[in-house]
Amino acid sequence: MKIFILSFLLSLVLADPNIYLNEEFLTESYKGQWIESTFKGADQGKFSWTAGKFYNDAEKDKGIQTSQDAKFYGISSKIDKPFSNEKKKLVLQFQVKHEQTIDCGGGYLKLMGSNIDQGNFHGETPYHIMFGPDICGLSTKKVHVIFNYNGQNLLVKKDIRCKDDEFSHVYTLIVSPDNTYEVLIDNEKVESGNLEDDWDFLAPKKIKDPNSKKPEDWEDNEKIDDPKDAKPEGWDKPKTIADPKAKKPEDWDDEMDGEWEAPQIDNPEYKGDWKPKQVDNPKYKGPWVHPEIANPDYKPDSNLYLYKDIGSVGFDLWQVKSGTIFDNILITDDPAYAKKYAEQTWKVTAEGEKKMKDKQDEDERKRAEEEKKEEEKKKTDEKTKEDEHKDSDEKKEDDAARKIEL
Repeated sequence: MKIFILSFLLSLVLADPNIYLNEEFLTESYKGQWIESTFKGADQGKFSWTAGKFYNDAEKDKGIQTSQDAKFYGISSKIDKPFSNEKKKLVLQFQVKHEQTIDCGGGYLKLMGSNIDQGNFHGETPYHIMFGPDICGLSTKKVHVIFNYNGQNLLVKKDIRCKDDEFSHVYTLIVSPDNTYEVLIDNEKVESGNLEDDWDFLAPKKIKDPNSKKPEDWEDNEKIDDPKDAKPEGWDKPKTIADPKAKKPEDWDDEMDGEWEAPQIDNPEYKGDWKPKQVDNPKYKGPWVHPEIANPDYKPDSNLYLYKDIGSVGFDLWQVKSGTIFDNILITDDPAYAKKYAEQTWKVTAEGEKKMKDKQDEDERKRAEEEKKEEEKKKTDEKTKEDEHKDSDEKKEDDAARKIEL
C-alpha cells in the first residue's frame, strides 16, 4: 500500500504540465494563426515582426510589435484544443517590452472563448479575462486584472503597479480552483488574494438593516457649544467703516454726481464672528453604527474561477506612441513550469537587451561628444579665419596709408 501511495504521489510530481498555448513568434508562420483585425478600418494599426532596437538574440527575441502611432490594434489566435480550467490552475503569462518608453497605451492580453470572429476582433468582443499593463501619463500605471462574470466585466479593487521602463518584463496571472489568485511580475509575486474579496463577483454577504435607523435623540457630537459662554458686550463691530480722514472733493456736485459717501476702510475694532467655546457633550454616545443583517441576495459560488470554453487569446489595444513588443505567450496549468519557462526566456532576454542598450547609449554619448567637439572645432576654425582675414585687411589698410604718406 505504501509503495502504491508513493508511486501515485511521484506520478503527480512528474506529471507533464498541460500546455494549451505557447507562442514565441520564432518564424513568420505565426501569421497563419495570429489574425489581425480590420474592424477599425483606417484606424487599425499593423503589427511588425521584429526583435526591436536592442535584444539578446536577434532571432529568438523576435515578437510582434505595434508599428504605427495613434492607432487601434487587434490581433488574436485560436487555441488548437479549447479547454476548461475546471478543477485546475489556470496560468496566463506573456512578455511585454515598451521599447518606445510608452506614454499612453495598453499592453494587456485577453483570454476568450472559441467562437471569436478574428477578423472583427475589437474592444466590445466578449472575453473571459483581461490581464496586463496599462499606462497613460503619470496617473495610470497599473496591471489590469479583469474577470467576466455573468456578462459583467469586473475590475480588481486593488491597485497593482506595472513596470513603465523600456525593457522586457514578464507578467503572470495564476487562478486557482479554490478561488484564489496570484499576480507575478518578473517571476516575483506582487499581489494575491481571494477572488470574492478583491472583485465584486457576488452581492455583499451583509447589508445594512433597512428596518434600523439612528434614534432621533442619539448624540454623536463629541463637543457642543458651552451654554454658559456668552458673547461679550460691544463684540459686534462692523468689518469696515467710513474713512474718517476722507473729505468730500471740492468739485463734487451732489446733483450731478449723487450723494457723496466716504470710502470704506478696515475697522480696527472688528473682532470677527463670535463663536462660543466648545465643551464635552455630556450626552455623547459615540458614532452610531448601522446594524447589519445577512443579505438575502447573497449566493455563494465556489466556481468563480471557472471558464468552460477557453479557446482563443488576443491583444486589443490603443496606443498613442507605438513600439511595444509582445513575446513568449504561455497558457498552462502549471505555475512551476511557467516560472521555469520565464527564467529560460524573459530573464535571458532581459539581461542581454540591457547590455546591448547600455552599449548603444554609451556609443550615442560618445558620438554626441564627438559631434560637439567637431562643432566647437568648426567654430574655432571659422573664428581663426575671420581673425586672419581681419588682420589681412588691417595690414592692407596700413600699407595703403604708408604709400599715401610717402
